[in-house]
Amino acid sequence: MPYLWASVEVGIPRTPAHGGLRGSGLEEEALVGDAVLVSTLTTSLADVAASGATLRAFLHGLPGVDRVGADQRAAMLGTRSIKTTAKAKAIDLAISMVDLTTLEGADTAGKVRAMCTKAVRPGGDAPKVAAVCVYPDLVAVAAEAVRGSGVKVASVATAFPSGRSSLEVKVTDTALAVAAGADEVDMVIDRGAFLSGDYMKVFEEIVAVKAACGEAHLKVILETGELATYDNVRRASWLAMLAGADFIKTSTGKVSPAATLPVTLIMLEAVRDFRDATGRQVGVKPAGGIRTTKDAIKNLVLVNETAGDDWLTPEWFRLGASSLLNDLLMQRQKLATGRYAGPDYFTLD
Repeated sequence: MPYLWASVEVGIPRTPAHGGLRGSGLEEEALVGDAVLVSTLTTSLADVAASGATLRAFLHGLPGVDRVGADQRAAMLGTRSIKTTAKAKAIDLAISMVDLTTLEGADTAGKVRAMCTKAVRPGGDAPKVAAVCVYPDLVAVAAEAVRGSGVKVASVATAFPSGRSSLEVKVTDTALAVAAGADEVDMVIDRGAFLSGDYMKVFEEIVAVKAACGEAHLKVILETGELATYDNVRRASWLAMLAGADFIKTSTGKVSPAATLPVTLIMLEAVRDFRDATGRQVGVKPAGGIRTTKDAIKNLVLVNETAGDDWLTPEWFRLGASSLLNDLLMQRQKLATGRYAGPDYFTLD
């Protein structure tokens, strides 16, 4: 979507400066070295999951993340501004990327139907959102409510949000959600297994859940707020992609911190580098803590400057949120009329 970014203030190029596979600078020799690394990855990825030892060796052989560099780059990109002429299009793009979510113990069929109505017709001529996200037992309600609209139904699964259950339960949970009409499944990894170094267990669970998804797309939630280090975020991203994830997602929204800009930056680098190495594109979904239009636009700039235009579509980038949509609609109204509508002008998320 180049028209959005022609008016973004000029900044540094997309090449990262903190340990991405594309090198650490703009020098030609760094880029040549990166090409060699990508070539090496391409020839070795088939053997990565041959055993727990080879998987561990690969994940721990990934370039380390420069924490200071990642924080600084994310902060710098977060200060970029978009001119008014492009902001309206950016807001509509952000709306079209929203996974409108309700994941509360008090959720009811009525609440889900109301959310689905808003997802399909947010207000005026605003675009519909990408998907609604609900618990498995409410998938059938959501599927009926959005039928024929083009809005996808996503279901959390696999013992959300803890991910602590048997593989049999996780696979059954997934299969039931898909049978009820889920187009997408948002699974959670077993962080305990990951943090204890049992990468093969995590890998095999993702593979099994992916198989249970059938035609449904699989988003793998890393719960980055519990992974402790940026290096672990990079490793978990690659682990999920190697196992077949269609999307990697930051958070359940139940743990803080959730979708920080540096973490999203690292995940965007991972999907970009994975496509360079394999030819397969994987999406990214930051979720949790994205509440304002400014937050959304910061994420869009991050996508453009890190992964590139190919990810600037709802097919490859989503914003998991509950309250964000109202702010996007309020800002859209302000641009159109010159004044803000009150928050009660829009239905509650």
